[in-house]
Amino acid sequence: MARLDELNQEMKIAMKAKDKEKLSTIRMLKSALQTEQINKGEELTEEDELTVLSREKKQRVESLNEFKAAGRDDLVLKLEREIEIVDDYLPAQLSEEEVREIVQDTVEQTGASSMKDMGKVMGALMPKVKGKADGNLVSSIVKEELNK
Repeated sequence: MARLDELNQEMKIAMKAKDKEKLSTIRMLKSALQTEQINKGEELTEEDELTVLSREKKQRVESLNEFKAAGRDDLVLKLEREIEIVDDYLPAQLSEEEVREIVQDTVEQTGASSMKDMGKVMGALMPKVKGKADGNLVSSIVKEELNK
């Protein structure tokens, strides 16, 4: 399992550097991956790993937005750092233009013409962008394309 090995190595480096924030975030990621592996009962595929890491990032982004709204600047800074660390283990994110191109291609491939076809488009699209683009961004671009 590549990601767990990578996390173990990074954990050792963070311990030696006495980087408590990075260490706790790596431990959290490692725990989430191990829990998923136990629940699944077999080795995780790379796609499974991306799903877990994306879920962890999404949780932090949602919490970040709530803390910003509540004016909890102390927690905002901590979460921003955690998100940066999680991003290190995710593939590079696609730009909005790249997502827009993929959405347009998928809409053409599926023959979608209205909002009724959104489920069909999203079903075909998400495997292409999984872990590489924010689901909310993808959804909004699909809605935009289907409402033209």
